[in-house]
Amino acid sequence: MLSSWVPGADGSGFPAEHLPYGAFSTGGGRARVGARIGDQVLDLAHLADDRVGGLDELAADTFAEPTLNAFMARGRDRWRAVRSRLTDLVCDQAERARVEPALVPLARAALHLPIEVADYVDFYSSIEHATNLGRLFRPDADPLLPNWRHLPVGYHGRAGTVVVSGTPVRRPSGQRRVGGAVTFGPSERLDIELEVGTVIGTPSAPGRRVPVGEAADHVFGVALVNDWSARDIQAWEYQPLGPFLGKSFATTLSPWITPLDALAACRVPGPVQQPEPLPYLRLDHDWGLALDLSVALRPAGGTGEEVVSRTSFAGLYWRMPQQIAHLTVNGAHLRTGDLLASGTVSGPDRGSEGSLIEMTRGGAEPLTVAGTTRTFLEDGDEVVLRATADVGGVTLALGEAAGRIVPGDA
Repeated sequence: MLSSWVPGADGSGFPAEHLPYGAFSTGGGRARVGARIGDQVLDLAHLADDRVGGLDELAADTFAEPTLNAFMARGRDRWRAVRSRLTDLVCDQAERARVEPALVPLARAALHLPIEVADYVDFYSSIEHATNLGRLFRPDADPLLPNWRHLPVGYHGRAGTVVVSGTPVRRPSGQRRVGGAVTFGPSERLDIELEVGTVIGTPSAPGRRVPVGEAADHVFGVALVNDWSARDIQAWEYQPLGPFLGKSFATTLSPWITPLDALAACRVPGPVQQPEPLPYLRLDHDWGLALDLSVALRPAGGTGEEVVSRTSFAGLYWRMPQQIAHLTVNGAHLRTGDLLASGTVSGPDRGSEGSLIEMTRGGAEPLTVAGTTRTFLEDGDEVVLRATADVGGVTLALGEAAGRIVPGDA
């Protein structure tokens, strides 16, 4: 258990054991790379310019960039070396005089999209979520389609509409089928999806498969993701090719990327997979992550914020190395800045669902939230996704993923 000289860091959710990375600016200036410690942002470009801790030798040219991509492309050995130096700098009282000038209060920092998203893939990896939706859409059949237990189902999303937490989400418009009529207009069934995203650091070679045993070498870190979904648009368009306009209008990403190494102590086996996956998908280590997840809703016209769901990421059926192995098995390659979202994370019990369509049973059972009722999102509603992890008795808090719904074009 570490102790930092940075005021308020110990016990904050962002202690010295965490040090997530992001991109920030101050006073309208250019974005640059920082690491969060407590309620402060450690300006890594400042430290490198001042040659503190040898950061100028490790990755100085990458910290002045407006995203993490250049740093992430340096590879796992460099990430670990920088992380080790930063931990020393924020814990060693002898370094305080040199490091303190590089601290920026979070309240003075504007946070930016931390990565330039190369490709965005959204998986469908929670068996509870897939089962819940299957029961809604196919009540007289097996809720899981025949392929679900054999491969990590996913779709390719739109990288250009990934936005940083806090960005307003404009209600999308599109075609919907209402009764027997096809109409056009703003979505009336706007939903959320509670997800955890994997951020790729080092690329892989085109045409070369990435086996499960090598997948983690390419992963820089993880972050919360909200894959906003227009369920009425999605229901009309998704057959036979899958999600398109119902998903592509916005995806919210946390401003802070938690290094994968920071979560090493919360790895767990995950659920048993039956039938046994094909050889290229068989795991060689425990790759579940014991993250406690929650969804909070601040409804417009309500009395405040209320948590409407709590669940765990530990039970995710298809884990990160399997997702990467499957994505690349046909020769597709990883790129620096790829964002691979888990798909909606739901648990087996009421109150552990990761989307409103599950919580309200397709809108049939409205929620009472903060003095008002909801089936799907209304204009002015704000959703906040949160996550924590227990790492050797120390609580880490992943950066929030928040967004507020604003009216769209009619």
